[in-house]
Amino acid sequence: MEPGTSAWHALIAADAAKRLSVVVEKGLEPAEAARRLAEHGPNRLPEAPGRSALGMFAEQFRSLLVAILIAAAILAGAMGEVTDAVAILSIVLLNAIVGFVQESNAANALAALRKMSSPTARVKRGGKTEVIPAADLVPGDVVVLEAGDRIPADLRMLSASGLQAAEAALTGESEPVDKNADAVSPPDAPVGDRHGMAWTATNVTAGIGEGLVVATGASTEFGKIAGFVAAAEDEETPLQARLRVFGRMLVYGCLALVALVFILGVARGIKPLEMALASVSLAVAAVPEGLPAVVTIALALGVWRLARRRALIRRLASVETLGATTVICTDKTGTLTVGQMTVRVVATLDGEIAVTGEGYASQGRFERAGAPVTLARGEPAYEVLYSGTAGSTARLVERDGATEVAGDPTEGAILVAARKAGIRVEEPVLETRPFDAVRKRMSIVRQAAAGPRSYVKGAPESVIPLCSLPPEDASRITALNDALALRGLRVLAIARKDSAQEPEAGLTFLGLIGMQDPPRAEALRAIEDCGKAGIRVVMITGDHPRTAFAIARDLGIAKSEAEVLAGPAIEAMDDAALAGRVEAISVFARVSPEHKLRIVRAWKSRGAVVAMTGDGVNDAPALKTADIGIAMGKSGTDVAKEASAMVITDDNFATIVAAIEEGRAIFENIRKTLLYLLSGNFGEILVMAVAVLLGWPLPLVPIQLLWINLVTDGFPALALATDPAEKDLLRQPPRKPGSEIADPGFLGSMVFTGILEASVTLAAFAWGYFKEGSLEKARTYAFSALVISEVLRSFAARSRTRILWEIGALSNLRLAFVGATIIALQIYSHHAGFLGRFLHTGLLSWRECLTLVAFAFIPVSVLELWKIARRLFGF
Repeated sequence: MEPGTSAWHALIAADAAKRLSVVVEKGLEPAEAARRLAEHGPNRLPEAPGRSALGMFAEQFRSLLVAILIAAAILAGAMGEVTDAVAILSIVLLNAIVGFVQESNAANALAALRKMSSPTARVKRGGKTEVIPAADLVPGDVVVLEAGDRIPADLRMLSASGLQAAEAALTGESEPVDKNADAVSPPDAPVGDRHGMAWTATNVTAGIGEGLVVATGASTEFGKIAGFVAAAEDEETPLQARLRVFGRMLVYGCLALVALVFILGVARGIKPLEMALASVSLAVAAVPEGLPAVVTIALALGVWRLARRRALIRRLASVETLGATTVICTDKTGTLTVGQMTVRVVATLDGEIAVTGEGYASQGRFERAGAPVTLARGEPAYEVLYSGTAGSTARLVERDGATEVAGDPTEGAILVAARKAGIRVEEPVLETRPFDAVRKRMSIVRQAAAGPRSYVKGAPESVIPLCSLPPEDASRITALNDALALRGLRVLAIARKDSAQEPEAGLTFLGLIGMQDPPRAEALRAIEDCGKAGIRVVMITGDHPRTAFAIARDLGIAKSEAEVLAGPAIEAMDDAALAGRVEAISVFARVSPEHKLRIVRAWKSRGAVVAMTGDGVNDAPALKTADIGIAMGKSGTDVAKEASAMVITDDNFATIVAAIEEGRAIFENIRKTLLYLLSGNFGEILVMAVAVLLGWPLPLVPIQLLWINLVTDGFPALALATDPAEKDLLRQPPRKPGSEIADPGFLGSMVFTGILEASVTLAAFAWGYFKEGSLEKARTYAFSALVISEVLRSFAARSRTRILWEIGALSNLRLAFVGATIIALQIYSHHAGFLGRFLHTGLLSWRECLTLVAFAFIPVSVLELWKIARRLFGF
């Protein structure tokens, strides 16, 4: 039987492994896996080919802007202006090259991000368990599965302990399906009845297990149904859609104005052909053809910057929502805390034993009342640690001279404490009931020397009721649990039973383990930043309410226990009551995934824009419901990542805040770039329209308009789109979700700035035309004043509130380089034959050049004074 054939479910697991020539205990050897990868190819579904570089370049010529430019070139040729025609066609080519480079950079950035966030799988290779890209899986690989994993290939189950899979994506079955490694089905059994198999693109919802890869890529059941998966369409964000509509309205408005200018010019006696060329050129300057492209580039490069700050965006539209976030509902462990649990106390009815040491290091000792003690078998504290270790599935792994935990970090802390006591557990595992968020406990049955023994650990309120305890002892243990929680310790109860019958009933209580996971120093600073930014931080945890409050108090999230609400209280409330209280609560303790979903809905019902963190399979509904679902890259399950809009690769709360800051910066960059472009376009229309109305000659010739639009405006706009975030972004309140960029304030600034630039340009033209009596010099003055003014304004456009010397001219090196180059070319054109003829500029003295620079400084000076006035008078 070849890999990819469909009858693997009719074989027992051992026969399937034999046919694929693999020892399941060790997995494939790396060399053999490499050979099979070359034979079978990557484990991915075939995709429709993306656009080629040539196709992308050709698309640059299919736009309204290019059509207008070609019309301008034809008109110039008809007028005998061969130089202008060639120049216009050169600009068409330049525009295509610039557009191609921009789009390629954006596409490459997003492709690199998709590669960074590609799925992984845990496999056995050469006797070791390692994590590899899911695309590298081959038939014969042994895959290790646990709750929350996305199944990466078609698998013949080798072992399964309580393992269930959600197969709705493949079979339509709405309920999770139990998996059984011993199940053998008839060869013609339907896919949904093959319980010994697990299928690619489905999810593990509960349990643990191992599976043998029998089909990959197009050979999987999902691959056969899909045939091929077409390359995803480029996602249009809500902002892009709104700007596309806004841009279309501007196109109609601008073309109407251009037509009016043409009619007025002809009525004033300007030759129709000359006026037609000027009008077409003005249309190029006026039509905001590049609006969607600017947004796409700003989003793509902004997303790349987010990735460099360890935040991977999975849906482009979520970038816009980031900057509007008003509430962050965050997990505690590993996000607000360092994620390295350390056992501090082992408490039994005989007293407390303190444990020293930090993190996962083996150094440390045991103390009673400050004096060192040695734990021996039979002593209560020893038995607690032994049973806690026996009831764990995690392992300690030595890597690069440091100890790491393979598995749950809470279990890792118990293993480290046990190692300090010299405890080793070698009893074979007979049965495992994994931890889940509803039961809040787990159990493992092992074969002890005297017979089967069940080990149970979990939340005290979950484990204590299962123990046979006198009422007075139960009360003492509950009080001890509360006392440990009040010290900020996370508490687990440990129990066992010398039987495999009903392994979670009639238990013997052994003791409590108190662990500490210290807060991250950077989380404290990030929470302070959130307060300044108008963002509410809410902690959601499964810990005891007093443990949760102690951590929240240290982090500045909560000030009193009145701000804490526990799971049972949430359970007793209906949705309306929860929504009524949610704003008064800063800490939700002992919560279940269902509670998380209700908390998100409650906040959203109050008008909040909610970011929610999660890592478990059961967190997926809350992550999908939140405005921004945030999965943890290290501890998060595949299911949580699939449901999220963003993945934090370092599981750090400070990274979430950094991502929100970057989201605000991306929105601001789009806004400032569009304001810069549209203000310039409006100014150019005014210059031409006013000149025609006054009966003046045209102040700018077509090639000058094209140069301004595509070079003087285009390159600074690209530099503005990648501007670094302003320092005070997190001191500003969040913007309202769905708020328009082109709001009344934006439109007012656009008109005011356009009028300023048009006034200076017309004044420079009038100086040259009426004072010096030279049309060539007048156009040179107007052209140079407008170009230099546009460049200088690009620096002022970087901030709505901060003035130039506060921002720093060199804090955006791209803009500084582009601006200096354009001004240098402009001045050079006054003294260079070829460039001067190309741009129709005349020879100017250095004194005249300095005078023009002074003219050009007027708009930016007025805008800067306006900022100062707004700051002084508060308007």
